[in-house]
Amino acid sequence: MFRMIRSNLLDLTGIAAISAVLLLLSIISSISGTFQLPSSILNLNTIFLSILIESLPFVLIGVLIAGLIQIFVTEEHIRLWLPKNKYLAVTMSCIIGALFPACECGIVPIVRRLVEKGVPVAAGIGFMLTGPLINPIVIASTYMAFGNDIKMAASRMGMGFLIALIAAFSVSLLFKQNQLKPSLLSASHHHSSPLKSSFLDKLWSMLLHSIDEFFDMGKYLIAGAFLAAFVQTYMSAGSLLNIGGGIASSTLVMMGLAFVLSLCSEADAFIGASFSSIFPATPILGFLIFGPMMDLKNTIMMASVFSFKFVISVLAIVICTVFTILMLTYSIL
Repeated sequence: MFRMIRSNLLDLTGIAAISAVLLLLSIISSISGTFQLPSSILNLNTIFLSILIESLPFVLIGVLIAGLIQIFVTEEHIRLWLPKNKYLAVTMSCIIGALFPACECGIVPIVRRLVEKGVPVAAGIGFMLTGPLINPIVIASTYMAFGNDIKMAASRMGMGFLIALIAAFSVSLLFKQNQLKPSLLSASHHHSSPLKSSFLDKLWSMLLHSIDEFFDMGKYLIAGAFLAAFVQTYMSAGSLLNIGGGIASSTLVMMGLAFVLSLCSEADAFIGASFSSIFPATPILGFLIFGPMMDLKNTIMMASVFSFKFVISVLAIVICTVFTILMLTYSIL
C-alpha cells in the first residue's frame, strides 16, 4: 500500500513541479520588469490553475466516497441492493445518480469502485452520466443563469436523464464484462480489507485507500487540465463559433466547446447563458448536457481506469445520443 502511494506521489510530484515552475515564472514576470513571458503562456497558466483549483475539491470528495465504498460496501451488499434485471439496474443507477450531488471531476473513482464491487459497467456509466448533470445545485445554477427560466432548467434535466438512460442501455447491449484494466482488478484483490476489523481499523484503511486513489486520479486530472488549458489557449473559440451556421453544425460546435472547456457542471450554465445572443436553445442545451457527461479531463481520467476501446465507445455513444435527441426535439424547444 505505502509503496503504491509513494510511487503515485512521485508521479504527481513531477507534474506538480512543472505547474509550480509555470506559476513561479508568472509571478516573477508580473512583479519584475526584467523579462516578460509570452501572453499565451501566462494565459495557459491561468486557465490551467483555474481548472485545477476548481476540480481538486470535488476529486477529494470523490476519492473519499470511493474509499468508503471500498472498505464498507461488500459484494454481498451490492447483490442485495441492485436489481438482478440489467435494465432495472441501469434505470436505478440513473435515478441514484440524479439524486446524488457529484461533480464530473470526482465521479470516475466512485464508478471505478462500484464496478470493482460487482455493479454492472452499464449501471456504472448510467450513474456517471447523471450524477454531475442532474442534482439540486446544477438545477439551481441553470435556473438562475438563464434569468429564472424554468424551461431551460427542466429541458436540461429531463433530456439529460433520457440521454443517460439511452446511452447506458446501449452500453449494456455492447459490453458484458466490467471493462476495467486488468492491473486494477488484481490491485483491488490485494487491497480488500479483512471482514473482521474494528471500526477504527476500517476507517484508517478507508483513508489509506482514499490517499492512494487521490494520487492515482490526481496525475490524470493534472494532465487533463493542462491539455484542456493548452487547447483553450491555442485554439481560437471564435473560429469554432464561425463554423456553427446551421442548427446541426452549431450544436456540434457547442458540444465540442463543452468538451474542450472542461467546466465544472455547477458553473457551466453561466458560460452557456453567455452564448444565448449567438445561438438558439438547442446548441446551448448541447453545451449544457454534453459537457457534464463527457469532457476532456474526465475522458483522460476514464482512460486510466477502463480499456481504451470502451472509453472511445462510450464517448461515441454519448455524442451520437446527445446530438440525435437534440435534433429530434429541436422543433419544440
